[in-house]
Amino acid sequence: MSGGIYDTIIVGGSVAGLSAALYAARQGLKVLVVTKDIGGQLALAPQIENYPGIKAVAGLELAQSIKEQVEEFGAEFVYDEAVGISQLNNTFRISTKVSGDYEALTIILAFGKTPRSLDVPGEDRLVGRGVSYCAICDAPLFRGKKVAVVGWGDHAFKAVKLLRAYGNKVYIIHRGEAKLTDEELIKDSSEMNVIYMPNSVVLEIKGDTKVRSIRLKNIKTNEESELEVDGVFVEMGYTAKTDWVKGFVQLNENGEIITDKLGMTSRPGVFAAGDVTDMLYKQAVISAAQGAIAALSAYNYIQQLRGRPLRKSDWGKLIEK
Repeated sequence: MSGGIYDTIIVGGSVAGLSAALYAARQGLKVLVVTKDIGGQLALAPQIENYPGIKAVAGLELAQSIKEQVEEFGAEFVYDEAVGISQLNNTFRISTKVSGDYEALTIILAFGKTPRSLDVPGEDRLVGRGVSYCAICDAPLFRGKKVAVVGWGDHAFKAVKLLRAYGNKVYIIHRGEAKLTDEELIKDSSEMNVIYMPNSVVLEIKGDTKVRSIRLKNIKTNEESELEVDGVFVEMGYTAKTDWVKGFVQLNENGEIITDKLGMTSRPGVFAAGDVTDMLYKQAVISAAQGAIAALSAYNYIQQLRGRPLRKSDWGKLIEK
């Protein structure tokens, strides 16, 4: 068991999960955030103009700003994918793909959609050792290195720009042959060590204690090759993954987690927020509010576990803190 028993484990690092972490940590709870990336789909938004109090902000910038607030209040982060959930006696256990199991008094499910994996040999084993799904989280660790970005579109291009800013040589691995459409990337690619490799798929990620190379296949010629890199950033988009909580909490016909107005699921002690829930409106500000509600509900649940139930009159004071 890693990290002892937490007060709450929040699964997901987009605006709902980050807002839940902020409110929970600010109440003095011991908080762990388990997520593959920071920002989730929010990071794809080039500009958000309907977040109250902010005229315009890039989604990635908003997510990073909230993350910095969260860290100031002492919350911990583990960059991994949650794949299992179980209930012990008075605690819950989250099992991850790579880093082990974590235990908490409460769980907040706020994972929205999860970054897609390549599902190739070596990927799982080298997560955190050169394989990343979050350029904003890990780019500083690869300063001046050779890295591959696997994917296409705005999210992949943002990862390339960020990695390039750290002086990296960046390979863009893409199974199609569409031309680069990002003008800034085109303009700077030749002088900033950005190399486009179309019609290519990753067959294997190789390495011992860290990534050493990737094995590639050209899908037009069937020719295989090996490319030496220090890191692999997987930017293949997102997918909804609620199968691992099916049967543990109640889902609707769309696979979304059913919650009440306080963010409670069908299982006491487990809460949910954001796009993973059955809330009809999928907006950043709504997800943030749901995250805050779920965190306050988790705090109240923990107080009851400790024999200190809150009266209704106490809720206003709690919210104002």
